[in-house]
Amino acid sequence: MKVFKQIFATFYRIWVYLIIALFTILLFPFLLISILKYSWYPFFFKVARTWSILVIYGIGCYPIIKRTIQYEKGRSYMFVANHTSMIDIMLMYYATKNPFVFVGKKELAKIPLFGYIYKRTCILVDRGNTKSRVEAFRRAEIRLNEGLSVCIFPEGGVPDDLSILLDEFKDGAFRLAIEHQIPIAPMTFHDNKKRFPYSFFIGRPGKMRVKVHKLIPTATLTMDNRKELKIKTRDVILDELQNPTV
Repeated sequence: MKVFKQIFATFYRIWVYLIIALFTILLFPFLLISILKYSWYPFFFKVARTWSILVIYGIGCYPIIKRTIQYEKGRSYMFVANHTSMIDIMLMYYATKNPFVFVGKKELAKIPLFGYIYKRTCILVDRGNTKSRVEAFRRAEIRLNEGLSVCIFPEGGVPDDLSILLDEFKDGAFRLAIEHQIPIAPMTFHDNKKRFPYSFFIGRPGKMRVKVHKLIPTATLTMDNRKELKIKTRDVILDELQNPTV
């Protein structure tokens, strides 16, 4: 049975890569046009959402989203979620219509086609390089000042140990949120580790549950409160992972 599951997971992983490549190629002209001008980012975001929806359903998954809040159009947020899979990117696009910019690891820029779009539209960071982290912080501030939202996976990467339910959070997202007085908008992704983890012999189609939590305000906070804010946000996501409500 285990061998059969591994064989299925291998073919499923190949299928996922083919679907991502297919819809990236089909939408590439629109994606390319959308990144020609810096001010066209909202148009890019719509195309990226379309791409994400096509990929999610194309790989045999179906999102189930339980919302405790509806995001306001035109308002900036700091979107955060647990991070276990490449599919987290697609699901985050799916979960909100508010245009946001990803802060993500630069390694994904090496993926053909996808990587080209990724590095033109996201804020890339080498988390092991202090200068890179400072520059990413500066670019995120620029985007927030333009009225966009920002999305950061605060674990800072995906743990190699798949048994880790939720890794410790980094400070970056919470420093930005406090500095710009924008609310934290936490989400919990329940099933992506089962769907398409960073492990070659695991993966299968199915539901992708998302809990959209209440906002965590930052209007009265200072930098002295960032650790408290980080812990509070992590506790919200961890509690939902341990006690699912969706």
